Amino acid sequence: METQPPYQPKYVMLNSNHSTNLRPPPKRRNIPRYHSSHPGKSSGSCCLKCLCCCFLFWFALIILLGGAAFYLYSMLQPEIPRYNVDRFDVNAFNVQQDFSLHTEFVVTVKSDNPNQHIGFQYGKDSSVVVTYKDSVLCAGKLPTFLQPHSNTTMIQILLKGDSEFGSGLQEALMQNRKSGQIPLLVEVKAPISVVIRDFPMRQVTVLLNSSLLVDNLSPKRKKARILSSTYHYAVEL
Repeated sequence: METQPPYQPKYVMLNSNHSTNLRPPPKRRNIPRYHSSHPGKSSGSCCLKCLCCCFLFWFALIILLGGAAFYLYSMLQPEIPRYNVDRFDVNAFNVQQDFSLHTEFVVTVKSDNPNQHIGFQYGKDSSVVVTYKDSVLCAGKLPTFLQPHSNTTMIQILLKGDSEFGSGLQEALMQNRKSGQIPLLVEVKAPISVVIRDFPMRQVTVLLNSSLLVDNLSPKRKKARILSSTYHYAVEL
């Protein structure tokens, strides 16, 4: 009976003595591969590009808005309207039996609009108050109207009121009458809309304080004459 040949090893190594070594070779190790692309740096550069684009967009927008505003300002050349009290008429200034004071004034305000392309719309909810020594004498309202560009308008305001007239005010008024210099304060509060080429813009509130010095307040004597006047303006947005 034939015997099978012995098992032949798959690997045979020879040493210097030509003797066989049945140990298999060491296993091969997989060498890691490194890619040249860097995903972290790529995402960072994209964010930087987005920030640069946003900055350039806002910078260009600011430049455009500033140029448009400068163009409108140079084209329109806006100016503040000028106001002054032209006349102060006394229709009634009577002390009643209960020591209250009944007054009725007609104040004529001259409104000068020097703008060539801008008008002013005077709205509702205005108020005009005349005070003497911090005491309200009478009050009224401005009429609602549109003042066109390059226009001068005379505004007549009727003011009426009944107020308490104590002994202190009577003495002060008597001294002012003798000197012929009676100080009054006219306070005007008017909502006004700027109108550019027939297009009304945002409404603002104009405050005008006029300190007047008149020579008399008697309706039976000569008309009251304005000796001096000072004006203070303010705007509420």
